[in-house]
Amino acid sequence: MRRRLIWRPAELVAATAETPSARTLRLRVPDWPGHLAGQHVDVRLTAEDGYTAQRSYSLAAPADGDMIELTVESVPDGEVSPYLTEVMEVGDQVEIRGPVGGWFVWRTESKPPVLLVGGGSGIVPLMAMIRARRQAGSRVPFRLVYSLRAPDRRYYADELRSPDPGLDVSYLYTRSAPPAARPAPPAASCWTTWPRAAGRPRSSPTATCAGRPGSWRRRPTCCSRSATPPSASEPNDSVPPEADLTSSPS
Repeated sequence: MRRRLIWRPAELVAATAETPSARTLRLRVPDWPGHLAGQHVDVRLTAEDGYTAQRSYSLAAPADGDMIELTVESVPDGEVSPYLTEVMEVGDQVEIRGPVGGWFVWRTESKPPVLLVGGGSGIVPLMAMIRARRQAGSRVPFRLVYSLRAPDRRYYADELRSPDPGLDVSYLYTRSAPPAARPAPPAASCWTTWPRAAGRPRSSPTATCAGRPGSWRRRPTCCSRSATPPSASEPNDSVPPEADLTSSPS
């Protein structure tokens, strides 16, 4: 039987700036049912005159009791994101409905290595998967290829600067890059050199997320990496269907 989604009050308990236009919100949602890394929620605002506006945002962290995290990019002339990124203060409330989506998730019991490809704000659900891997103590090899316009647009910069063991991070900059970045190689070389454990299936689950379409209009200009050697995990021919699909976040 399908679970009925209801609106729940959510109170802001902390907020962190990720970039000049993006903010991570930590919200307390009483009776939160939990969620999987890769799912999203609907956020609803209600004005004093009764007017409502709602948008969908990916969850940025794995389940943590009645706490959830969202990372929101401010959209010029938007109805919801400017409030969440510029106005909302600790103690303020919005309404949350979810979790939503089961086709684009990573489950902690999954064993095949994972390739995550994200552009702009598309990093958010991928970061939830990376954090879920860490929380579970998983040794499944992860590779993240993250495309962004410039270094100051990088989400979770401090956290990704020193990746977890077994997590390999590559950046593709489309407009400007750090001085140390090297010219971008052919796209395929970003992952073809990843070692494959003996007996491992050639196909690995791939999660692809793009931010706003404009972030893909230019070819990458340069590439940099922050990597740790992938750790070994047992081969497994069973790949959950959800992990093999691609999706664009809301």
